[in-house]
Amino acid sequence: MAKLETVIKEAIARGARRQVRVVVTPLRREVVRLRKKVTELHATVTTLRRSANGWKRLMEAAPAIPPVSEEDAKAARLSPRLIGSLRRRLGLSQMALARLVGVSATAVAHWVAGDAMPTGRNRMTLVALRRVGKREVKELLARRVKETPSRTRRTRKRSTRRPRKRLRR
Repeated sequence: MAKLETVIKEAIARGARRQVRVVVTPLRREVVRLRKKVTELHATVTTLRRSANGWKRLMEAAPAIPPVSEEDAKAARLSPRLIGSLRRRLGLSQMALARLVGVSATAVAHWVAGDAMPTGRNRMTLVALRRVGKREVKELLARRVKETPSRTRRTRKRSTRRPRKRLRR
């Protein structure tokens, strides 16, 4: 009886394997096809990410302030009153304008007071700022804040000296 039982088990196992093979073979082919597709899509996504990073770098590198030629900058009227009105129109503090131009807030204060006038690159930047709106200035300031590392104040550690002992007389 044991022999008949093993023969039946083997026949059932063979039939089951055949049935499983019929179902599994197309599934294996589909899995291989899907793996190839996933690999292609992964390569496409990688390419798109690189492209997006390139565009992002290009946009960050592109000046938000329109370029101005030296001749235009020299020919432009730039008085203390105009600098002050430009600052107010763009809604900037002296410090923010200084950050945009790349000078100190003191320099901007001197320009507005009429004690000094911007020259060279600073003059070109101020003339270019006339063509910019509040939104662009906000974006440019946000970009400048990202570029400059935050300055953290370093506080000196108080020394823990012991007070001198007074000598008794």
